[in-house]
Amino acid sequence: MRITIFAIGTQGDIRPFSALGRGLKRAGHQVRLATSANFQGLVTRAGLEFAPLTADYEKLMLSDPEMINNGMNVVKVARIMRGHLSEMASHWAEEGRAAAAGAELLIGAGPATILVASLSDALGIPCVQAQLQPMTPCSDIPPMMLPPPKFKIPGIVNLGLYHALRMFTWKVLSPAINGILRKDLGLAPYSWRGPYYGGPETRRRVLYGYSAVILPHSRDWTDNQRVTGYWFLDEADEWQPPEDLTRFLDAGPKPVYIGFGSMLSNDAERITRIVLEAVKQVGCRAILATGWGGMKADEAARDENIFILQQAPHDWLFPRCEVAVHHGGAGTTTAAARAGIPSVIMPFITEQAFWSDRLQRLGTAPPYLDRKTVTPTQMAKAIAKAREPMMIKRAAEVGVQVAAERGIDNAIRQLADWGLLSPAREAPPAPAYPAFAAEAAGG
Repeated sequence: MRITIFAIGTQGDIRPFSALGRGLKRAGHQVRLATSANFQGLVTRAGLEFAPLTADYEKLMLSDPEMINNGMNVVKVARIMRGHLSEMASHWAEEGRAAAAGAELLIGAGPATILVASLSDALGIPCVQAQLQPMTPCSDIPPMMLPPPKFKIPGIVNLGLYHALRMFTWKVLSPAINGILRKDLGLAPYSWRGPYYGGPETRRRVLYGYSAVILPHSRDWTDNQRVTGYWFLDEADEWQPPEDLTRFLDAGPKPVYIGFGSMLSNDAERITRIVLEAVKQVGCRAILATGWGGMKADEAARDENIFILQQAPHDWLFPRCEVAVHHGGAGTTTAAARAGIPSVIMPFITEQAFWSDRLQRLGTAPPYLDRKTVTPTQMAKAIAKAREPMMIKRAAEVGVQVAAERGIDNAIRQLADWGLLSPAREAPPAPAYPAFAAEAAGG
């Protein structure tokens, strides 16, 4: 089959969908991934066809640091995003038609879900959701858009929060979706309730690409929602570590990994000072992954117990570390869990606090750190807690369970069970974009 995946977000959001696409390709399908142009290399390295989509979240964070500075406040983030989404959506009808041309199945990931649903309406192509966080209303999983509750919320209240957040989300999205995208596609606007209610039951189908060990399937969900396990884009076998990194790792005990991925803020220097002082207080060795702006660690290069690294595949690096200090993104959280090491999480947005709370409940992480008020001593105490034998033992136990999950295989099997995948056939090499359309026209 010819499949197009639409994914919007940071690198941490795009990687699992590249992995899912690679798995589908290995199963004999032709796969195209539509996303921001700055991820073209990531997509093509995974062996997938790339299609451009105006959705550069990393550029947005660079140009508007308030996105991250207010990341724990869903109302402020929504106000910032509203205008940016309309600008992006002005390109989506044309780009979406091109990316979907010739496809027999559309997969909508994250914020691209409603784009895919609208393309499905316009083009008559079946579609399915794929999410990295729980989105389907339920009574037993707190909404990840809100900070983790300090006490158990009654089920009916929890369910009501989901529906309220859906309406709030639609208020943010409706100018871009109804006012621009659906109009450009020649479609009638969604009702005031948005796309979440009504329509065929098959539109409720969601593949959840996170670990059931970390967050089990809700008791309220049906066969239309499936938690498959995370979709890892493993690169350890292809990655060649720098010699100085290998020497550092061989020179002493396992280090503490510290890195905040794609998260940017205007207080990177303060965070770096806190990290360096915390490492000194603990007296441990550390690897600082600077990413593309999360920390400014030049001064740390003079310390023999600290290694500065821009980035490295988590599946290679984390098993060689003792603890991972990170932002709590779904991918980093699950990579640390699979490696069998504890986490210390300092979230930048509410979704990351959600995953930190899950690890704390599992016994593999201390309470998360408040990025705006954290002190070196608080971070040092959290790292020390994560290094305690009981937490290290528990993390190792969880790691065995997470490593046993087969997220990509489970997702492909579920798509087939839903009747969305035809039996895999030997497919010719994927033609260059946008050749799906020409192939379909030729039968």
